[in-house]
Amino acid sequence: MAEGASINSGGGGDTRGSHQPPTPDPRLPLTAMQIFKLKKNWKGVKRRLDDTGVEMLIRLFRLEPSTQAQFRDIRHLDTEEQLRTSEELEKHGGAMMASLDEIVNNIENVDEALEKMSQVAQQHRQIQGFTAEQFLLMEQPFLDAIRIILEDRFTDNMDTIYRILIKFILDHLVKAAS
Repeated sequence: MAEGASINSGGGGDTRGSHQPPTPDPRLPLTAMQIFKLKKNWKGVKRRLDDTGVEMLIRLFRLEPSTQAQFRDIRHLDTEEQLRTSEELEKHGGAMMASLDEIVNNIENVDEALEKMSQVAQQHRQIQGFTAEQFLLMEQPFLDAIRIILEDRFTDNMDTIYRILIKFILDHLVKAAS
């Protein structure tokens, strides 16, 4: 039986990386197994995209209050309670998460994911006062929001995968917006 498994796993004649699935695209810093786990785990986020987006933006505004002023529809909101009940904030957060959802869903097609990142970067270049480096402010708010939304499904392993993912995305957003 073990002999048959060995024959099946090496049947292609190419022994490179036969003990570990190869990285699908060298530009992508995730392994095939990490991509599989990400997509499976992301389903929990996908069910609550708007909530995740709201949480992420609120955490961004806590981290860097000046960023709220760049959102015309919500710059006048003074309290976290006003932000949490704001339809405008939910719309902005939902749009951000929809873009992230598209990137995650197409992560194996790196060209398509990078194209979406370029589109997002170009949209942000139109925002008065926005700088490419502001994208980097999103790392911790993203991770915190994902941790809150996923609760016990946010394991140490998933923390590592999400850290790799968001760094990959933010680095490309900065490059594309610069």
